[in-house]
Amino acid sequence: MDFDAAENNILTTAEAAWLQVQEFAVSYALSILGAIILILVGFIAAGILARWTRAALGRLPGVDETLRRFLSKIVRYAVLILVGVTVLAQFGVQTASIIAALGAVGLAIGLALQGTLQNIAAGIMLLALKPFRVGEYIDAGGIAGTVEEIGLFATELQSADGVYVMAPNSELWNKAVTNYSRNALRRNDIAIGIGYEDDIDLAQELLLKLAQGDQRVLAVPAPETFVGALGDSAVMVTVRYWTAATDYWAVRFDITKAAKQAFDANGISIPFPQRQIHFVQGEDTPPRANTSQKASAG
Repeated sequence: MDFDAAENNILTTAEAAWLQVQEFAVSYALSILGAIILILVGFIAAGILARWTRAALGRLPGVDETLRRFLSKIVRYAVLILVGVTVLAQFGVQTASIIAALGAVGLAIGLALQGTLQNIAAGIMLLALKPFRVGEYIDAGGIAGTVEEIGLFATELQSADGVYVMAPNSELWNKAVTNYSRNALRRNDIAIGIGYEDDIDLAQELLLKLAQGDQRVLAVPAPETFVGALGDSAVMVTVRYWTAATDYWAVRFDITKAAKQAFDANGISIPFPQRQIHFVQGEDTPPRANTSQKASAG
């Protein structure tokens, strides 16, 4: 009898559970079907909107591929989050609390990754405004080198002596950037000191001929020479000219070498630093003893 009663209780419980499952299935059948449809449509829409965003940004001039890819992923994940919240709402879940929880989680993540988010924001600004591009030589607050890659978190450079440099984007964005490769033309001033007794006009003429004779030096603006300063031991004669940015250093080295050779050939000196010292004997200062005379007298 006890066994039969227990069996009846189990059957009754199973039948009640099955009835609840049937009631749940009937009650939420449309919700489940709607949730499945929303998920499928959401994934498709997220992919389509991400591709549209990337294609639309690609039609804009100057938008970097890294920035296009990053923004398209943001659109995709934003659509998927919206779909997830909508699916939960289908089953009567209070989405307001979920949104508040997501906001709190986002705030906590933002505070924990504050430096990283600053680098991402700076990377987006660098990619959008383009103060420098790959292949250009820059100097930003002492961080100098040729740009090899601009990422969302950091920028990779190679210094002039071949050293690899990885700089956080926030460091580059918060500094004044000097881009030596952006402009096609650059001006160069070469100042050379000559002796005060040398012929200044001849020195200027020689420097001007060197600049005018180099095919890499632009004719417009025309090269010019002038006396830039009167130093302690030399007269500073300067030659100023314009050239292509790619020829800047080569022309500077060649003209500097040729100027030394031309000055030597024409008797123009390049003096070493020197200083004249005059001893003034005061009235109350006794004259110096002639030590050589004392030594010979002894």
